[in-house]
Amino acid sequence: MTKGQLVLPLPTRSARGREDFFVGPAAETAVRLVDDWRVWPEGKLVLVGDEGAGKSHLAEIWAAERKAPVISAAALDPDSPPDADSVVVEDADRGLSESAERGLFHLHNLIAERRGHLLLTARIPPSRWPIALKDLASRMQSATVVRLDPPDDATLGALLLKQFTDRRLAPDPTLFDYLLRRMDRSYAAAHALAERIDRVALGRKRRGVTVAIAREALGGQ
Repeated sequence: MTKGQLVLPLPTRSARGREDFFVGPAAETAVRLVDDWRVWPEGKLVLVGDEGAGKSHLAEIWAAERKAPVISAAALDPDSPPDADSVVVEDADRGLSESAERGLFHLHNLIAERRGHLLLTARIPPSRWPIALKDLASRMQSATVVRLDPPDDATLGALLLKQFTDRRLAPDPTLFDYLLRRMDRSYAAAHALAERIDRVALGRKRRGVTVAIAREALGGQ
């Protein structure tokens, strides 16, 4: 690459369908319970997992199948609840404003009245959410919680493959064993590593990913 030449990232196409969600050991229980929405106690479920664990992906699959709106918890308005029997609320643990807390409380009661279903995503369980509204805290702590567990090798490998596919990268068959022995073992680390590999490959004007490219992305490991 010549001096001063810009490296422009290609647009990432994030595959978000059910066929793109890898159901490995780390996700089996969560997927089974999300799919079994008819038996959720009180019609609500909290899906917990680390950043990048696939909470939003799984919630979007459920929302598409239930024709449910997906709403950020921070955007909830007590005066304008969604007109739906099933709703996904994302990032419910992020520390909400007073208005958003009242919006979530109102939505919770509305869904209960309609005998609908409420799926919430969060990084931590409701018992640790910083909720000021006591009635809301009580209702959220009574919700069933299921966790997307930390990834095993099969899950990490599938996540890396998906990340490469989304970025239109073609990995060498030997690449996954190499990466799994050296990378930090978390969902967020897999996302960040794929991004670094993409930038190195782009800088070399290649879409095929070799161990040499991965080694550079890992800082020479």
